[in-house]
Amino acid sequence: MIWISFFKALHVVGFVAWFAGLFYLGRMFVYHVETAQRTEPEQSILKQQFQLMQRRVYGIIANPAMMLTWTAGLVMLLAYLVNPAYPNYLASGTPAWMHLKLTLLVLLTGYHLWCKRVMLRLEQGTNSLNSFQLRLANEAPTLFLVSISFVAVYGKAGTLRYDYLLGSFVLLVLLLYAGAKVYQNRRQAK
Repeated sequence: MIWISFFKALHVVGFVAWFAGLFYLGRMFVYHVETAQRTEPEQSILKQQFQLMQRRVYGIIANPAMMLTWTAGLVMLLAYLVNPAYPNYLASGTPAWMHLKLTLLVLLTGYHLWCKRVMLRLEQGTNSLNSFQLRLANEAPTLFLVSISFVAVYGKAGTLRYDYLLGSFVLLVLLLYAGAKVYQNRRQAK
């Protein structure tokens, strides 16, 4: 059916925009926290600008994109459930890849909501996270993007190896952490 392809395209547009918003938002959190190292009036001007940018990215890009991703994805999933011509990805006899993908999406949505909380704390001046912690948190969308993409592609093809997926995930986490530490050490050395 042609309308399934339409919702698939909307789903792709939604998640690309959602991840773009989350990547940019996380980077702004780091810069926002680092304004504390500036002197006045530069510090106040930058904080005000970052607050405005964060609100816009969250409200105009990330939130609508998340809703589009979920809506288009759930429409496709519902179509697969009710149409016997399509595979039922949630049936008990099928592999658990769709369950894993949905779990990762729920966790990504939790990260999205956590970003809203960080944004509000930055605005109120009650943030307790430093720039390194926010740099690490900014890598979470990378982990979600890689994991969800591999689960969807290999799960649909029926070739998903959960042991490889878990091992690759752990390796990616270690590499991202090591990269962040190297970057932090270089910055402190300057």
